[in-house]
Amino acid sequence: MKAFMDKDFLLDTETAKRLYQNHADMTKIPILDYHCHINPQEIYEDRQFENIAQVWLGGDHYKWRQMRTNGVDEKYITGDASDREKFQKWAETLPKLIGNPLYHWSHLELRYYFGYEGNLNGDTAEEVWELCNKKLQSKDFTVRNLIRKSNVKLICTTDDPIDSLEWHEKIKADSSFEVKVLPAWRPDKVNNVEKPEFKDYIGKLSDVSGIDIKDMDSLKKAVLKRMEFFKEHGCLVSDHALEYVMFNPADEGELNEILKKALSGGKISKEEELKYKTAMMLFLAREYNKIGWVMQLHYGCKRDNNKFMYDKLGPDTGFDCINNYAPSSELADFLNALSATNEVPKTIIYSLNPNDDQAIGTVIGCFQGGGVRNRIQQGSAWWFNDHYVGMTNQMKSLANLSALGNFVGMLTDSRSFLSYTRHDYFRRILCQLIGGWVENGEYPDDEKLLKEIIRGISFNNSVDYFGFDLEKV
Repeated sequence: MKAFMDKDFLLDTETAKRLYQNHADMTKIPILDYHCHINPQEIYEDRQFENIAQVWLGGDHYKWRQMRTNGVDEKYITGDASDREKFQKWAETLPKLIGNPLYHWSHLELRYYFGYEGNLNGDTAEEVWELCNKKLQSKDFTVRNLIRKSNVKLICTTDDPIDSLEWHEKIKADSSFEVKVLPAWRPDKVNNVEKPEFKDYIGKLSDVSGIDIKDMDSLKKAVLKRMEFFKEHGCLVSDHALEYVMFNPADEGELNEILKKALSGGKISKEEELKYKTAMMLFLAREYNKIGWVMQLHYGCKRDNNKFMYDKLGPDTGFDCINNYAPSSELADFLNALSATNEVPKTIIYSLNPNDDQAIGTVIGCFQGGGVRNRIQQGSAWWFNDHYVGMTNQMKSLANLSALGNFVGMLTDSRSFLSYTRHDYFRRILCQLIGGWVENGEYPDDEKLLKEIIRGISFNNSVDYFGFDLEKV
């Protein structure tokens, strides 16, 4: 019997162990986190957390969702219970999560950051609480030092087009912090023409850009001005949360009428929404191609399903699910419209629905080229799929249908400064998968080739693909 989560955790073969130790261990091979939701202000101010509950449970809707599943009252999740009480409820929930990635992630964090080798449960909660909180009081556990300890070289946050980027400016000007922190462009609020808040948001975009937005032409000019501002701050990445990648083209006159209707507070029909979003996504994609930004498309999620709880807590609180409607035909038509004028940007496509993996794998093969290795990528197993089975299946599908060796690998997609052990979890699964192929005679035991693949997927491919100013390993 193996020891619980020992140094060879998830690594069953000697080849997998060797690949991990030589080419994937996060203490040796650094992390490039090209998509996350951490707060740049907390990085600049070098926040120090008071206790482990603040680090683990503040805003982590993955954990909130499982606590609710375990029958924990909302008081101990998002309510007014003390941090110690909330931590206790999480500790009591954790043992029930056998087979859940949260069980592994939590214990990887306890081991890597706090040196705790036991297992967290209701009985050990006090011991873990005291151990972690004592260490969190040390200057070694400020936000910046947690990032350093995680061997992170670059972070891309998630930022709205109207953001001032003041915290990025301050971080860049601070020579005492060596990790690059760059903004990533997330223009969902520009796209969401059907939302009641769209009119007010466009007013804010007009103010910050200095352009009076009254039609599609002026809207595009305002967006371009903000894109230039982001570019000046080092941005190389965009990101979009979409219901699906739609393709419903319309002429400029019709688009102007839709925009004017939205700006006057009119109700937008579903067809009008799809036409507007198609036009905006085509416009943005072409601009990304011009300036060399990577376009990330996240889709397949149905959000805020529990209206009662949404009204109480707002978005991103644990009430989203997989949406099984994402026609690959429209994704292909969207990319084809860009390809017709040779304007397909480097693109990473993520679906929350694992049933879309093979469709994505075949669509992306239609639009490769332009001298870029895997110009169109399938993104890593996302959200409800970032577990052992999901990651393994995504990489197997990608290997079957594309070039796994060019994959840009893992990202945290997290709001927590302790989430970097998710990269370790991913790398172990990667080495287990490839090590198994080698041991089974499906790929040669060629150290040079394997080093290039494992280090590439772990770090180097992202450096090349995004064009970040980093040394490869």
